[in-house]
Amino acid sequence: MPQDDQRQTTVEAGAGAAQDPAPAGQGSESATVDPVAEALALLTAERDELKDRTLRTLAEMENLRRRTEREVADARAYAVTNFARDVLNVADNIRRALDSVPADAKATADGALKGLIDGIELTERDLAKTLERHGVKIVEPQGQKFDPNRHQAMFEVPNAEVPAGTVVQVVQAGYVIGERVLRPALVGVAKGGPKAAANPADAA
Repeated sequence: MPQDDQRQTTVEAGAGAAQDPAPAGQGSESATVDPVAEALALLTAERDELKDRTLRTLAEMENLRRRTEREVADARAYAVTNFARDVLNVADNIRRALDSVPADAKATADGALKGLIDGIELTERDLAKTLERHGVKIVEPQGQKFDPNRHQAMFEVPNAEVPAGTVVQVVQAGYVIGERVLRPALVGVAKGGPKAAANPADAA
C-alpha cells in the first residue's frame, strides 16, 4: 500500500511538471514580431523613400527646364552680338559722313547734293531700325546723369548750369542689346554745377 502512494505522488509531480512550460510558451508567442506588420513597415518606408526620390527628380527637372528656357532665350537675344558690334562701325561712319557736311551746306543743298544727303540719312534710319528689330538700341545719354554701367567718361566740362555728373556732350553714341551693354557711350560730364540749397533749419 505505501508503494501505491509513492507511485501516485510521482505521477502527480510529472503532471505538474508537464503543465509548467505552458505559461513560458505563452510569453514567447507574445514576444514574437508580427510578420505582416513588419512587412507593412518595410513597404511604407520603401514607399516614402521612392516618393522623396520622385519629388526630388521632379524638382530637378523643373529647374533644368527653367534653366534651359533661359539659355535658349539668351541665345536668341544675344546670338547677333558679335555681328551687331561689327555693324556699329558702319553706323559710326554714316554718322561721321553726315556730320562732315556743314549745317549751312545742308540747308542750301539742292540737286544731287541734297539727294545724296537725304539718301545717307535714310540709310542711317533704316540701319537703326534694322538693329532695333534684332534687339540693338542706341543710347543717347545727353542731359542724363552719368551711369558708369552704360557710359564712359572721356573728359569733364566746367558747367555751373547743370548738376555735377550730368552728361553734357556725347562723343560717340552707345548701344545696348537686350539688357546688356553692347558698347558704352563716350561722353563728357559736367564738373561743378549748382550747390545744394541750404536747409532753412540749419540757417536758423
